[in-house]
Amino acid sequence: MLAGQRKTEKHFSDKKNHAKVDTKSKFIDNYTISDASVHDSQALDDLLTEEDKGQDLHADSAYTGEDQDKIIEKYEVVNKVHEKGNRNKPLTDEQKANNKEKSKTRARVEHVFGFTGQSMNGLTVKSVGIKRATGIIGLINLTYNLFRYEQVK
Repeated sequence: MLAGQRKTEKHFSDKKNHAKVDTKSKFIDNYTISDASVHDSQALDDLLTEEDKGQDLHADSAYTGEDQDKIIEKYEVVNKVHEKGNRNKPLTDEQKANNKEKSKTRARVEHVFGFTGQSMNGLTVKSVGIKRATGIIGLINLTYNLFRYEQVK
């Protein structure tokens, strides 16, 4: 499961926290940081590992396209990415129903970002440089996992 969240970095550009979250436990398994100008789908190769083979990949329609399909095949994950309509080819009723079903699982990841944004005030990171922002956001993700562990236990 993948999602991106924008973090603000002082003086320069915004940063995004791209996270791979286990949909059953809601723990953050892996994450990567990028400039906010980088499209969400560009982080897919950095988030997936060989250990993900055979697992379902739930993500929004930003993760569609030829490049993403190659990455999905490379890691041999089950593609559960939302389908995307185009200007001259809207989604069919069946595709809309499939997307709605996929959203039930994908929505679990949004709780992670809701928690970091609301409970941890994690939407604003004041640092200079991507290395520092990566460290701070990594600590935010770790802290979230600790809070989540306490909820589970």
